[in-house]
Amino acid sequence: MDATIVPKVEKHYPVLLKEIISVISPQHGGTFIDCTFGQGGYSKKILEFENTNIIALDRDAESEKVANHFKESFVDRFIFRNIKFSQLNNLKLKNENIRGVIFDLGYSYTQIKDPQKGLSFEADGKLNMQLGLNSYSAEDAINKLDEKELEKIFKFFGDEKEGKYIARNIVKERLKKKIDTKTLVKIIDKSKKRINFKAHNATKVFQALRIFVNKEISELIFGLVNAAKVLKKGGVLGVVTFHSLEDKIVKYFFKSLSENKSISRYSPVTEQAETLFNLIQKKPITPSEEEIDENPPSRSAKFRYAIKKKDFYDFDTDIQDQFRNLIEIENYGDKL
Repeated sequence: MDATIVPKVEKHYPVLLKEIISVISPQHGGTFIDCTFGQGGYSKKILEFENTNIIALDRDAESEKVANHFKESFVDRFIFRNIKFSQLNNLKLKNENIRGVIFDLGYSYTQIKDPQKGLSFEADGKLNMQLGLNSYSAEDAINKLDEKELEKIFKFFGDEKEGKYIARNIVKERLKKKIDTKTLVKIIDKSKKRINFKAHNATKVFQALRIFVNKEISELIFGLVNAAKVLKKGGVLGVVTFHSLEDKIVKYFFKSLSENKSISRYSPVTEQAETLFNLIQKKPITPSEEEIDENPPSRSAKFRYAIKKKDFYDFDTDIQDQFRNLIEIENYGDKL
């Protein structure tokens, strides 16, 4: 989960940049946390406004090369930390005026095309998919997890309808040799009953493996919870998602903390707990036709945001329980 997806040109496109800047209003100053720094598109724009500061986070150590240039240009206004955004609570932010926390859950061109990361089904060699600070790789998962575990990963993280057959054929093939990227793509092609003319056959399986290897479900959940805690009153929590599973989690988190639960009219009158967020609009913001023309992969982007109502930090959320089954699937990796 790191930085914006971009087309096959070496240029960085921070998705929905105008819309995000309009929502977070950096012209009023304050400190902003860029949770997926990547190539620095959002941070660069925010720092154009005076009286702004950036705390940039990225689990990918390669991003520090870009961050070093920012440090030179904005000596007193920019800090970079090579940590996962789920570790937001480890930052010492008591005296910081946190006005916005932004997540962009896509992948950058440089990450997709890096053969060492092995994120693409067009790559050669080992299955890696580690974005940084990982405990295991996609190669470990494919070659060591059992058939049922692989099937669930493909089904719940990739919405792969042929996951059962793909998992079965993986287990058969790995008895002969260790599976690499090209072998996995061949197994997927062999297992699919129908050819998908809109997307590559391997798209969903590779998405599922990236989510699993980087524990993107629990990362997002804990990232959202900790971001909500560090925000000040009136601060904006914003998230750009690129697939339905991410969007479902973000949508639930914002909705559950911005409205009171419905109560039966036959129940005794009780005092409602105060809500954490003000949800300005329920529908996500999506890219304009102009942006999609310039950066086609942005078409799947959705931006949701909420505004914190008061300076309180101890709040209850059932988001972990709501997505417990997905976290349990991620935990298959604990034995690798």
